[in-house]
Amino acid sequence: MTGTMDHPTTGRSTARRTTLTEVAQQAGVSEITVSRVLRDSGPIAPATRDRVMAAVRALGYVPNRVAGTLASSGSNLVGIVLPSLANIVFPEVLRGAAGPLATMGYQPVIAVTEYDIAREETLIESLLSWRPAGLIVTGLEHTPRAEAMLRNAGVRVAELMDSDGTGIDIIVGFSNAEAGRIAARHLLSRGYRRFGYVGHGGGATIGADLRAGKRWTGFTTTLAAAGHPPLDKEIVDAPSSIAAGRCGLAELLARSPHLDAIYFSNDDMALGGYFHCLANGIAVPGQLALFGHNALDVGQVAPQPLSTVRTARLKIGEIAARLVCGDAPSQKVDVGVELVEGATA
Repeated sequence: MTGTMDHPTTGRSTARRTTLTEVAQQAGVSEITVSRVLRDSGPIAPATRDRVMAAVRALGYVPNRVAGTLASSGSNLVGIVLPSLANIVFPEVLRGAAGPLATMGYQPVIAVTEYDIAREETLIESLLSWRPAGLIVTGLEHTPRAEAMLRNAGVRVAELMDSDGTGIDIIVGFSNAEAGRIAARHLLSRGYRRFGYVGHGGGATIGADLRAGKRWTGFTTTLAAAGHPPLDKEIVDAPSSIAAGRCGLAELLARSPHLDAIYFSNDDMALGGYFHCLANGIAVPGQLALFGHNALDVGQVAPQPLSTVRTARLKIGEIAARLVCGDAPSQKVDVGVELVEGATA
């Protein structure tokens, strides 16, 4: 496994919180008027309300629900926003963060987005209104308002599980695009030429996974450069699961039975594909190669260990917790990924 640490690359701007006074100045009204709009108290002209809310959105202002109590005494809360708890990857990130947070005297507060960036925006606002000591979120892509809130939160912000892009303060993760390229290079080196894909990241409206999309892009561009672009794909419009992977592979092979290698968005999905092959007498990897992502323990104890890429979930959580509660400069920490050859490709 390889990893790098760069200083600084993310353009941190979290030194101070946006104030109610700044909102009032931008909206051209008094602080009392802003407070009344935010509390929905008393008659306010619609045009005035619209100006105030436009300023709130532009500045990323979050009202303080605890009226300065935690701000004055120092909060020991650290907000952690994860896309899922059903996928073991993210509980492992949480487990990695929990140890250092406890050692340093901080309490995690967990929120789950189900891969919905609009929901993420709402959860970030809710967490920031309690004035946490820091915030840990997943991925580098957020709604414009969520990004404004994070940049103006006045606390350290760590973005996890990706390094393909720039961030707000601290990035801890790996290149998803490179993970896709590793998968493609491995399958090409084994002689496979008729590729398919089962998973997320290609336009799904449910369980949309932007990081899976980056892996898919890395995978397809590498194959295309070698003259063997993917021939078919099954984008699963449902949360990631073993069952979804099994159904997804069945749908793909019903259309394209000639494929000889399948790339899955993660190991859960790949395990489902493996079970489909077992149930239908499809020899793995003789008739069909399977390749996943994450190197989950359950995939490595299968009768044929999954061919996949290992990600350092615990390490990512540990590093993020230490940095978000410390005073290190803004930085990007790339922990790298590792090819696991396995026995399914």
